[in-house]
Amino acid sequence: MTRRDDTRTAVPPGPADPRRPRADRARQVADVLRRQVLHGDLRSGALPAEAELVREFGASRNTVREALALLRAEGLIERCPGVGTHAVAEKYPHGLERLLGLAETLREHGEVANEVRMTGLLTPSREVASRLRLRAGEQVVYIERIRRLNGLPLSLDLTYIPRDLGEPLLAEDLVRNDIFVLLERIAGRPLGRAEVTLEAVNADPHSAATLDAPRGAALLMLERLTHLSDGRPVDLEFIRFRGDRITMSGSMNRA
Repeated sequence: MTRRDDTRTAVPPGPADPRRPRADRARQVADVLRRQVLHGDLRSGALPAEAELVREFGASRNTVREALALLRAEGLIERCPGVGTHAVAEKYPHGLERLLGLAETLREHGEVANEVRMTGLLTPSREVASRLRLRAGEQVVYIERIRRLNGLPLSLDLTYIPRDLGEPLLAEDLVRNDIFVLLERIAGRPLGRAEVTLEAVNADPHSAATLDAPRGAALLMLERLTHLSDGRPVDLEFIRFRGDRITMSGSMNRA
């Protein structure tokens, strides 16, 4: 007598399956609403009523409330009894497709001002010297700045530049100008390309105090090595952006 095996493979719940944990569904709803709040038709406006969001997402009222709580914790919305839910925060777009300074990137969103916290010559670590293709013992110019947009702290920039270009740079107006623009003028040739790494880091006590952010807050850490058009590396930067004030975006082709 042949025995029949009735074992069945378990099928995970789908996106709208009621068996799916509420926290998972809340994140799903929050992700869509976040995009609308930051870049869509909900920017600086009122969000739909809870009942409308329940219908739109096919979710329970508790799931919608949990999603809104996530956005409120991120500082993107405010919920006022008797008034409703409104978007209150704006993140500024930073493109990753063109090599631009911060003032060039955000010129449509306000004025970028720089506070120069520190400048000077130093002997770099082997890693920095290697990436800038410097000989052992060759010094670099170090520049540390706070970048503000419309008066609000946006980033903390740590920059290393070869001495032959960096010393003339120190005589320029670093408060009102992007380093990229000044470098091109001093070098007598345009910038060419940059290698970029982007990751999330938690704000250390010094960075948090400098950027007026909560200790441990999420920061976007951008590491960028910029080359002149002839291929020479001339600008190594470590930039900590406030994660609640900027978004990084770009387009990709599968070629």
